[in-house]
Amino acid sequence: MRVQQSAGLFALCVEDGGMEDLEARKVYQVLPDREASREGYVRVVDESGEDYMYPSDLFVPVKLPAAVVRRFKKRTHARTPAARRSMRRAG
Repeated sequence: MRVQQSAGLFALCVEDGGMEDLEARKVYQVLPDREASREGYVRVVDESGEDYMYPSDLFVPVKLPAAVVRRFKKRTHARTPAARRSMRRAG
């Protein structure tokens, strides 16, 4: 089985940080965001179906088989409305 080569496309949540829309031990799609990365955050599509920035220490990047990536993307595109640029910070 082929493994997805794009690093950072998906991440495993290792701690929810008290956030309602995150679930520990769950894989989330990561969206590229250089500014967020510089500030120690990662932009993910969370349980609400929207993309938000969360502290990067709540996640670890994972490489997934290409077939799994295709299935995740298909499911995400079907659920996600136009991207909303919002930020949620642990606090």
